[in-house]
Amino acid sequence: MAARPQPTARRIGLGHELRQLRKEAGLTIAQAVDGLSFDETTLQRIETGWKSFRQAGHLRELLERYGITDEKQVDRLVVFQREASSREWWADGSTHMLSGMPRFLGIEAVAREIRAFHPFVVPGLLQSPAYAQAVHELHKPIDETTTEFMRQSMQLRLKRQEALTREDDPVKLWAILHEPALRYPLGGPDAMREQYKQLIDFGELENVTLQVLPQGERGYVALHDVNIMFLGNGLPTTIQSDTAMRTVAVTDKPREVDRFSRMFEAMASNALPPRDTPKVLNQLAREIAE
Repeated sequence: MAARPQPTARRIGLGHELRQLRKEAGLTIAQAVDGLSFDETTLQRIETGWKSFRQAGHLRELLERYGITDEKQVDRLVVFQREASSREWWADGSTHMLSGMPRFLGIEAVAREIRAFHPFVVPGLLQSPAYAQAVHELHKPIDETTTEFMRQSMQLRLKRQEALTREDDPVKLWAILHEPALRYPLGGPDAMREQYKQLIDFGELENVTLQVLPQGERGYVALHDVNIMFLGNGLPTTIQSDTAMRTVAVTDKPREVDRFSRMFEAMASNALPPRDTPKVLNQLAREIAE
């Protein structure tokens, strides 16, 4: 069975290759588009993977400008362009997503490994249905979100979790669970116990590593969420974090990736070993008052 095209990954891969070809040709972006049927902004967004050429003819024009005449190479890049223009599996619900979320989802979908931390709640990929519902309910009066937004967001979250349990090459996840986040009551005792049980179940998977960062532990703690996605196949490691303006920030700038990596490594070094995680979660479950 042929692998399903992954448009966002194709856009990123095509963009990086085109950027390299432009540099090898010794051209600036302005020089590359001079006299062609698209502008500098378009090429810049294509090189960074934010969009793709709508027409294969525009790509062929650019490759000719770069001196690429090998038909096999041209045809391969045209196939990339065609796949990059196809729809993602979540596209029908994209009108209900936060700004930046579609790009994040496309990148997350092709990640080989993800490292995640959130200071105040359980990371989204690990949330149980009742817990996730409670998180949305908590934010609803502040963000003025609609019931439809919440419904689609919940469906999307459950769909994303399938990457952890699929039989064919499941994504590797290393998550640090902040003890204050684990203790913050959302959805009532039953919802919290369900969440603890789901975390224990996820932690039993070979591809999932969970560590608890104890409350009151001296040392570094990030004050915002940290997500690092390792893509493989020559694609750049990418980071993501939510912003106070309800947008999803995504970048692959090496300086920011290195900074997020240092954050995660500092917290991992202070966290309890993975073997202690079930014990902590079971203890928290016992402490919950009816």
